[in-house]
Amino acid sequence: MNRPRRIPHDPFPRYPEPHHALWRRGCGGQALAAPRRRRFCGLLGRNGSGKTTLLSAVAGLRRPDGGEVLVDGAPVFDNEAATSQICLIRESGDMVDSTETVGYALEFAADMRPYWSEAVAGNMLEKFRLDRKKRVSALSRGQRSALASTLGLAAQAPLTIFDEAYLGMDAPTRYAFYDALLADYMDNPRLIVLSTHLIEEVARLFSDIIIIDAGRLVLREDAETLQGRGATLVGPRDAVDRATAGLRVLSTRDLGPTRSVAVYGELADVGQRARAENLEMGTMPIQDIFVHLTSEGDQK
Repeated sequence: MNRPRRIPHDPFPRYPEPHHALWRRGCGGQALAAPRRRRFCGLLGRNGSGKTTLLSAVAGLRRPDGGEVLVDGAPVFDNEAATSQICLIRESGDMVDSTETVGYALEFAADMRPYWSEAVAGNMLEKFRLDRKKRVSALSRGQRSALASTLGLAAQAPLTIFDEAYLGMDAPTRYAFYDALLADYMDNPRLIVLSTHLIEEVARLFSDIIIIDAGRLVLREDAETLQGRGATLVGPRDAVDRATAGLRVLSTRDLGPTRSVAVYGELADVGQRARAENLEMGTMPIQDIFVHLTSEGDQK
């Protein structure tokens, strides 16, 4: 098969810090700009929140029901110039016919992907112990996930999207994938979007976080800032109530005279209030913040 001409690895040279994509009126009537290139973005949402639908529209695989998806100012759908810069990988990999071999799947992807790296593909095959001669139909679920992830990494697309592509992997293989993904990102910085439910496992990778719920944008924040916004306060009920007056309280739990609350806001201010009332204060990991932010509508 004829390999397409390799393109220099900066498809959007007109802007010093361009956005790869803009989902306009796509998240509950809000405009959502994707993080700038050379960022590692986590897309978080509960089941049915619209993550896969959003990513399919971003990749140009489906026409948006409303609003528009733009890459470098141009609509993505039915735009070969835009979609050639994007690689979306799901758990199944959306690969070749299952009767074909792993090697054929790689050759097919290499012909389709202008930034393809055979070196990355070879390294990932070795890491995941995948045999080029083995038929896709003979692979286990975990091996198919590993092959899909290999295709996504080796594609080297300027916008690389993994939509929970690693769910079939066991824990050691997932962590090997995370390490390979981070190493590859350091070697070739680009915009990577990772949709996941396994937040604790991958939160260390994220530079940016996008949370959606029921098709609406909950927040978009850089990871470091987000980690500095969630806190828990524990102490006597009256003291906790005074300390949290005017703050965004995500949840409240009582045990006898003691009250525990989760709050979202600037930790410097929260810490000052906690010290004034002699309360115990702790920070919340990203997963806990996500759970609380997407559960607010469930609170009675």
